Amino acid sequence: MKKEKIVDKPECEEDEAAETELEQELAAEDAAEGEAENDAEDLEFLKAENQRLKEDFLRAYADAENIKKRCAQEIEKNNKYAISSFAKSLLSVADNLHRAIDALPEDKKQNCPEAMSLLKGVELTEAELMKVFDKFGIKKMESLGTVFNPNYHQVIQEVEDKEKPNGTIISELQTGYMLNDRILREAMVVVTKGGPSEQH
Repeated sequence: MKKEKIVDKPECEEDEAAETELEQELAAEDAAEGEAENDAEDLEFLKAENQRLKEDFLRAYADAENIKKRCAQEIEKNNKYAISSFAKSLLSVADNLHRAIDALPEDKKQNCPEAMSLLKGVELTEAELMKVFDKFGIKKMESLGTVFNPNYHQVIQEVEDKEKPNGTIISELQTGYMLNDRILREAMVVVTKGGPSEQH
């Protein structure tokens, strides 16, 4: 029987195969590490992008809220003061009604029923106008007895009076009016002078 001859692989071929296998393992490890680094970088990028988008959203939301508040304030302001021109025109009506009431002499009030009926009608009309004024935030300023304030009063005349503090309003030639918290018309007043200065 013929014996087969066993041929051993050269050692160099075995070493090359081992080296190749080792290189492949190292390459696979490097690839895995590279992928892990890439994944970590991608994760950091996504986190940063998410934070940026969140900040952009919060800024946009805050801007929208501010615009909403400003619009609400403008609407409220317009609602409160839109009638100012119309209200100013009506003040002369109120002035004339008041003058008509003051114009009736005292003796006519006592002795003339017709005049008294007319006076009653004018007073009722004035009262109705004041109700309308009140409904829309138009109010008379109470000036008599107070100290002159340049923001609310216009001095027409000064009268010597040492008994009252300087600048006390003793007469009102034209009534002042407010529209909500704004001056609609200054009061025209007569004030005292020569008295002691008002202490603030």
